Amino acid sequence: MSKEIADNKHLQEEPPEDLTREQLLGMYRRMRLIRGFEDRAKRHFEAGEIAGFLHLSQGQEAVPVGVCAALRADDYITSTHRGHHDVIAKGCDVKYMFAELYGRANGYCKGKGGSMHIADFSQGIIGATGIVSGSLPTAPGIALSIKMRGTDQVVVCFFGDGATAEGGFHEALNLSALWQVPIVFVCQNNLYGLSQPWQETAYQCELARRVSTYNIAAQCVDGMDALAVYQAAKQAVERARAGDGPSFIEAKTYRFLGHYVGDPALYMPKEERELWRQRDATLKLGRQLRAWGYLTEDQDAQMADAVAQELDDAIAFAKSSPEPSPEEALTDVYVHFDYLGNPLEDADDGQKAALKQAVQGQRQPTKADAEGWREISYRDALREALREEMLRDERVFLMGEDIADPFGSAYKVTLGLSPEFGTDRVRQTPISELGFVGAGVGAALTGMRPIVELMYIDFSTLPMDQIANQAAKIRYMSGGQAQVPLIIRTQGGMGRSSAAHHAQSLEAWFVHTPGLLVAMPSTPYDAKGLLKTAIRLNDPVIFIEHKLLYNTEGPVPEEEYMIPFGVADVKREGTDCTVVATSRTVLMALQAAEILAQEGISVEVVDPRTLFPLDLETIVASVKKTSRLVVAHESPERGGVAAEMIAQIAEAAFDYIDAPIQRVCAPSVPPPFARHLEEFIIVNETHIADRVRRLVRGEI
Repeated sequence: MSKEIADNKHLQEEPPEDLTREQLLGMYRRMRLIRGFEDRAKRHFEAGEIAGFLHLSQGQEAVPVGVCAALRADDYITSTHRGHHDVIAKGCDVKYMFAELYGRANGYCKGKGGSMHIADFSQGIIGATGIVSGSLPTAPGIALSIKMRGTDQVVVCFFGDGATAEGGFHEALNLSALWQVPIVFVCQNNLYGLSQPWQETAYQCELARRVSTYNIAAQCVDGMDALAVYQAAKQAVERARAGDGPSFIEAKTYRFLGHYVGDPALYMPKEERELWRQRDATLKLGRQLRAWGYLTEDQDAQMADAVAQELDDAIAFAKSSPEPSPEEALTDVYVHFDYLGNPLEDADDGQKAALKQAVQGQRQPTKADAEGWREISYRDALREALREEMLRDERVFLMGEDIADPFGSAYKVTLGLSPEFGTDRVRQTPISELGFVGAGVGAALTGMRPIVELMYIDFSTLPMDQIANQAAKIRYMSGGQAQVPLIIRTQGGMGRSSAAHHAQSLEAWFVHTPGLLVAMPSTPYDAKGLLKTAIRLNDPVIFIEHKLLYNTEGPVPEEEYMIPFGVADVKREGTDCTVVATSRTVLMALQAAEILAQEGISVEVVDPRTLFPLDLETIVASVKKTSRLVVAHESPERGGVAAEMIAQIAEAAFDYIDAPIQRVCAPSVPPPFARHLEEFIIVNETHIADRVRRLVRGEI
């Protein structure tokens, strides 16, 4: 315990001038409500009425109450798995919180989030996360959104001391300082991560000193004194509203109980626990109010009774609330749309089918000989889509490494956009994938439409938490409150001797993750149309390009058009065998079809264009016509998207298939460097033609 905050028994002689009696009583009542909420939550959890895990914050109430007293209703907070006190301090209603803990339909998140994931977007509570440091990269994105929208809101990012050893902590600090965004980082240093003492996790250095090296205003305060926290928070919030950038508050506090309910906390010395209990912040504020004449003993007792009644009513409300229907488990994964961004609520099946039929009827010419069409590159088609959507919607902005001129991104897709739109909307980032993808999530959650570029899909391993645990899940965990209109543009694929860290095809990872949409365009026409659609959708999209496609050319109309997600394209019609191929492998399949046509074998080539949603109907219709199927992609065979497609096709069209379904994929090895090794494993037209030929001839 720091010497300067070792004792909080001393009471201020005079009440603070900037807080009224009503405000001070409100803070005290809120602290008592938090303590009572957790007392009851613990009791009902131990009785078996509440499931899952329960992480209590008893002892830490002064920190969020002091901070939130300095906030406005329209400000934002993010929180952690130990976040009951944070969200109640910001304004959450305890009856809906208990309903959520009980897993009831009218809980804040419809029973889909539970104790660790409380969210109320209507009050700026952007959700707690069960991942340590999970909200740290997201919060600077919320602050960036505030700055870009031109409001004077502030975001407070609450987290524990354990998060400070994570990379996300440092990336969030760096980006916030670099962008000078209105954010207040509040570390509730309760001296333990899980069981490991704080002193064993950082080498002899106070957090505030470490943070100050980022040129962020940082201070350490007594987290057992609500008024001390308030004064620090007020200063930090005023600084943020004035445009003076981020601040950091380390609040030294203590959790009176173990890491979770059921943890005996044997690692916490009894003498230490007793010392901190004597410094109980709630009791101190009560003594302070009585000393100032703001609260009598009778009024204190009346407040205790009122809080107890509110909590009893909340428990009764939760217990009497309905269970969610089983079907509710399947909702809130995606926003309802027709994959062009239009709501589906009023569309019937016939209207949906008509839309799909109309899109499939829009056949592109094989060459740019039709009026209003021209030949452009895949790269230019993508750039046109970005430019058109940035002109159409000022909320659209780009973010990533080296995307501004003169470099214009690794494959020059964004070249020329920064002079036109400025560096706020074509935003360069440090090499900080976890940080800027997380910032994209935060910006998307609060009104912006970011397009984040990951230079190589291999680098998606670094921000995978923000992609798979935050962007993909926050809508579901919040019970449908959130929308995440985030695009992650990236590229993969072999063919340039880039070796195992710059040439992978990882689309199967993202298809496997509920909450994500996945597109893999193979032509300039598809690239532009799908990207424009992706930007208008309200779900996170993984938009995967292939490094060997950027220079390929094809016909693209001059007039605006969009291609819906979930509508496959029959690139070539045939009768003897269906080849379903993705990305650059589509071009290989078309070349294979040309080779086989010379032998009298007619091949139909189907490009799904989006891997999720997958247009199974079009693929099955083709298989029913040809009775044979080959699925080809460049990624490794084991666990690849071909396996999933084949499973679905076999279920839907088994009686129509006359030969074993085949996969033509890379072997399950990392991409090699040497050209002849890479050429040996990469899927090409010869591999596809040979497999189809043998299948049609009955040799398989």
